[in-house]
Formats: sequence, C-alpha cells, structure tokens
Amino acid sequence: MYQTLIFLHSFVRWLVLISLVYSIYRATRGYFQNFKFSKLDNLVRHWTATIAHTQLLIGIILYTQSPIIKYFWANFDKSLKNIDTTFFSLVHIILMLFAIIILTVGSALTKRKLTDKEKFKTMLIWFSIALLIIFIAIPWPFSPIASRPYIR
Repeated sequence: MYQTLIFLHSFVRWLVLISLVYSIYRATRGYFQNFKFSKLDNLVRHWTATIAHTQLLIGIILYTQSPIIKYFWANFDKSLKNIDTTFFSLVHIILMLFAIIILTVGSALTKRKLTDKEKFKTMLIWFSIALLIIFIAIPWPFSPIASRPYIR
C-alpha cells in the first residue's frame, strides 16, 4: 500500500502543477485582455482546487504510513539533524498545507467576487502564491535539501 501511495502522490503532483499553471494562464489572459469569466474559467478554478485537495488527502494518508515520518517522531532530537528527514517530516507538510489553504481561500474569494476582472485578478494572485509555495516544497531531483525522482 505504501508504494501505491508514493506513486499516486508523485503522479497527482503533476496534475496539481498542470492545473495550477493552466488556471494561472487563464486568469492572466482573462485579466489583461478583459475577458468574461466564463463557465470554463469557473470549472478550471473548481477542478484545480479539487485536484489539490485530492493530493492533500493522499499526502496526509502517506504521511501516516511513511517509515521516514515514523522514524522522525520516534527519534525526534536525532532526526532534526538529518535535513532529508526533517524536510519530509516538517517542512514539506507545513508548506503544502499552507499552499492548499492559500489555494482554497483564493478559490473561495474568486467565486464571491462580483466583476470578471476581480475574479481573474483574485485567482491570479492567490493561485500564483500557492504555486510558488508548492514549487519550494516539492522535493525536486535537483534539490540540495531533499531530492526525489520526478515520478516514483
């Protein structure tokens, strides 16, 4: 089950990134070209948040099953000295939770705005901040802190 969760979490990461980038693209285009906030824009906003929440759920389940996390909490003082273990046990989950909160707030605020321009602007700002945080928190293969392959 653990390996399946790792694969799912790794795979869904790409869906989150693609949907966020697409949402930001649509928001940028809509804002700067004064487009109408269409049904498609609203669906993109909604599905981006839904995919991100699905990823969060997989991540939380994975967090409870991970031997790295179990080791970290069993050997807290010793584990804090290991950057890789600390990254996954604290940094990754805290930043990702924060990013999902930002994304959720941005999605809810976007839905409540009255004008199309405000909707695009709100989505652009909040989703861009969430994407930046997610980029920081992903264990990229080139990361000096904690690296993992693109797909596991």
